[in-house]
Amino acid sequence: QDDALESLRKITTTLALKNEEITNFICCQKQSLENLEGNSSRVQEDLETEFSSLHSVLDDIKDSMVTRIKQERASRTYELQSQLSACSKALESSEELLEVANQTLCSSEADDFTQAAKDIKDSVTMAPAFRLSLKAKATDSMSHMMVDFTQEREMLQAIKFLPVPATPEILVSECQVCDNTVMVQWALPEPDSKIDHYDLEYRRTNHEGPPRTREDYPWMVVEGIRETEYTLTGLRFDTHYMTFRVKACNKAVAGEFSELVTLETHAFLFKLDAGSAHQNLKVEDLSVEWDSCGGKVIQDIRKDKNRTNQSPMHSPARTAMNSPKRVPSARVGRDRFTAESYTVLGDTFIDAGQQYWEVRFDKESKAFAVGLALRNLGRFDQLGKSNASWCIHLNNWLQQSLTAKHNNKARTLDCPIPDRIGVYCNYEEGALSFYNARTKTLMHTFRTKFTQPVIPAFSVWNGSFSVQTGLQVPSAVQSSQRKNSGTSSSNTSLT
Repeated sequence: QDDALESLRKITTTLALKNEEITNFICCQKQSLENLEGNSSRVQEDLETEFSSLHSVLDDIKDSMVTRIKQERASRTYELQSQLSACSKALESSEELLEVANQTLCSSEADDFTQAAKDIKDSVTMAPAFRLSLKAKATDSMSHMMVDFTQEREMLQAIKFLPVPATPEILVSECQVCDNTVMVQWALPEPDSKIDHYDLEYRRTNHEGPPRTREDYPWMVVEGIRETEYTLTGLRFDTHYMTFRVKACNKAVAGEFSELVTLETHAFLFKLDAGSAHQNLKVEDLSVEWDSCGGKVIQDIRKDKNRTNQSPMHSPARTAMNSPKRVPSARVGRDRFTAESYTVLGDTFIDAGQQYWEVRFDKESKAFAVGLALRNLGRFDQLGKSNASWCIHLNNWLQQSLTAKHNNKARTLDCPIPDRIGVYCNYEEGALSFYNARTKTLMHTFRTKFTQPVIPAFSVWNGSFSVQTGLQVPSAVQSSQRKNSGTSSSNTSLT
């Protein structure tokens, strides 16, 4: 009995699930019927609108052509009637002159005859009949106004519903990723003159394979593309890949999206490590501003009698300065920079490849430096004043100067001071180059051998700066590196 009861319960459960499935299907079918009714009415209205528009065009063409026929007829009628009136008057005058001549011939008086003959001769010379052209000024033919709508009739007879556009194919071999731009190219299986435009969609992702159920980034849409290629410019590559798809559209309907294509968007991406920053540096995302009161906050906390004996590393003031999205500090177990080392580091080490980033700084800053540092850079070390860091240094105190510094040696750079500097690092070749980021003009190159990972480093006093990451190595910089690989200055030449 228990087995029969359990079996009945299973049957009941299965039947209930099936009933629910059927109910859902019925609801979907009813909704489809409603949608079908609405969509059919919509396309029928669109069809009637298109035909009304076509009829209107034909009526306009007909009215225009009829007007031209009427104008041609009126013009020729005027010319022929004018010529006919002139000829009628000339004929009437000629008949009168002929009658006078006949009467003169019948006259018997010699004196009168001679004078009359002379008068008739003069009248004939001036007669309109002899000065009138008897060539018609206009023809009665209207054959040039005839029409032949054979071709147009065939075109009208060929009218049919627009086909759904074919699915494009993205040509991976023709796509290009460089200089933080992506050029995407595609093609249709066969030409289609009905295509009006293309819609391109792209999405940033950190996964190379097919899209996942929940992606971190939404699809971005570019509509109304008239060509079979499109270039996205000014991008910041903050993910490893970008996925693309494209569809063709005619004036009525869009086709299916192409197969997804994923392109690699390699770039150096890092943030500023607020945990490493000097207490006078206010770090916010990728921006840093000198704060002369920054140290006073710590001092006030230390003076607080109720303060516990916890270390400054875990103080409330320190915690408040850290970005909530920042990865664990690259300076694990070390305190922030201090004394006159107004320094902050990036949070990502470089141990391979070619990397590039840019920094925009306030040229009115009293001092500013940008470069690379080793892991063992001391908390009291200033950039460029030990063998653990390389930098370009702006001194704006008393007299403005720009120098390249390493191991407490400096070389003055004879070049204009830009407001934005590009930093290039080739880890394997031991190259660290600085460029005018706007013109891509090389300012200085250090040649060394990196024995351990390096990290972006920055320093500012009485000023501010911001960092731009997610950049690829610009083509102009790569070309410059190949050109200057054997001629750039090295750190050993610094004095």
